[in-house]
Amino acid sequence: MFTRSDFWIGLAVGAVAGVFGYRFFQEREQQMMQLQANAPTTQVPLAELERQKEELEDLIAAQKAQEA
Repeated sequence: MFTRSDFWIGLAVGAVAGVFGYRFFQEREQQMMQLQANAPTTQVPLAELERQKEELEDLIAAQKAQEA
């Protein structure tokens, strides 16, 4: 069914595919790290978060009032 040359050819093809796959994923990882490093790290002000919280609490209260 299989000969020894088939085994060695398969082994070589698998090794080459593994090397290219490894290099590809390493490059993708480096690109992702660069994107994360370049991403702005802006923080939402506390006042804005409190305003959004109050708005959500009002929406929840209105929803509960409609259900009751």
